[in-house]
Order: sequence, then C-alpha cells, then structure tokens
Amino acid sequence: MNVQDVREEAVLERLRVENPEFRKWEEEHSELENRLRSMDSHVYLTPEEEIERKRLQKLKLLAKDRMMEILRRHRAGNA
Repeated sequence: MNVQDVREEAVLERLRVENPEFRKWEEEHSELENRLRSMDSHVYLTPEEEIERKRLQKLKLLAKDRMMEILRRHRAGNA
C-alpha cells in the first residue's frame, strides 16, 4: 500500500466516523453489492429477476455517486 492509498483510506475512515450521510450510502452500497452477488450466483435468472438485478445495479451506482460527491465536498473543504 503506497502513501496515497494510506491517505485515501484515512479520509474514508474519517468520513465513516464523522459523516452519517456517507456512512448511510456506504452501507447501502455494500448491501446492494451483497444482493447482486447473491443473484449472480444463480445459473439462470427469470425475466423478473433480471429486471430486479438491473434496478439494484442502478441503486448501487447511485449510492456510489453519492459517496463520491461527499468525498469531493470533503476534499474541497479541506484543500
């Protein structure tokens, strides 16, 4: 792990502790990732399951986008 990775992880850990919104989106992202992994373990998905999988992917991306926005605001405020 290089110095940049260590700094990045420190910033993320600080956000997890100090920013409830970031923590909420990170937990949401993780939960969605777990649900998608579970779906991906199936050999076959019904059409309804495929639709649900796509919906979960979009929600996961939204959660990631929200986390990145909070990270950008944090960096801008600490620059």
